[in-house]
Amino acid sequence: MNAIAFLGNRLANALGLIVAVLVFSFLLMHLTPGDPALVIAGESADAATLAQVRSLYGFDQPLPQQLALHLWRIAHGDLGQSYFFNAPVAQLVLERVPATLLLVGTAIAAAVLIGTTLGVTAACRPRGLANAGITVLSVVGFAAPVFWTGIVLVQLFASHWPVFPVNGMRDITRGTQHPVALALDVLHHLVLPAVSLSLFYLAQYSRLSRATMLDVLNADFVRTARSKGLPEGLIVLRHALRNAILPVLTVLGLQVGQLFAGAVLVEAVFNWPGLGTLAFEAILRRDTPVLMGILLFSAVIVVLANTAIDVLYRVIDPRIASRGAR
Repeated sequence: MNAIAFLGNRLANALGLIVAVLVFSFLLMHLTPGDPALVIAGESADAATLAQVRSLYGFDQPLPQQLALHLWRIAHGDLGQSYFFNAPVAQLVLERVPATLLLVGTAIAAAVLIGTTLGVTAACRPRGLANAGITVLSVVGFAAPVFWTGIVLVQLFASHWPVFPVNGMRDITRGTQHPVALALDVLHHLVLPAVSLSLFYLAQYSRLSRATMLDVLNADFVRTARSKGLPEGLIVLRHALRNAILPVLTVLGLQVGQLFAGAVLVEAVFNWPGLGTLAFEAILRRDTPVLMGILLFSAVIVVLANTAIDVLYRVIDPRIASRGAR
């Protein structure tokens, strides 16, 4: 299978998955108890007002017809109107996307890069103190829930060592800032949320990369490379790591959705103005269109991330592409 056919097949599968998520989320939202018309009109609304709201939003139509209309609107870029914020859902989501992508992207990069580095270091020195220290660190990080880590960091850096801010994405008291100063301010606020979100996954990737690296370092092709007199650093980076990184990428693809779920908790703890905070507010106010818009965006990101990882497989290990061609 050539690269264009492979990518087209993956994108077609991605589109099917996104449609399935849309249908499932729509049905799930309509199975939850409660009357959305009552949420929109208020608890004190009379029967005539409720009937008018149901007619206006199409709640009085059969469920298949509502689903078809919902899919038709999304296909034309209309995610609906928020019940509580009284604004287009697409606008609300797009306003929060940069903050969430910054948080999740930073956490993913830190977890993969630092976790893999620690795991490779521990595997290269399996009897040293570094291996013991990294193993203990990974066990502690793996055992700590994301929300608990966030609360501990808030307590430490809000009460004892006020080094990092624990609320928001920027210092609103500074007013308009120079772009460089604004970027530094955002990065300063990003440290604790990113650490809180990435610590669990960093520990998992360090354990996984250590285990896979130990297996690869004992493989025949590594012993052959050593017998040829190649430098140990070159063997580790060019030969062993390319094979050991594939399981890490596999687990990363499976956990992209979990990272977004963890971001909801982290954003709530640190009041980070992203999709997680928006989802939390929408849940409290039963704002169904906003929740469905967030689910759609999360599904698109997860599917695209898995597609990108499939492409990375073929880049890192060309044998995968050759097997697919046969």
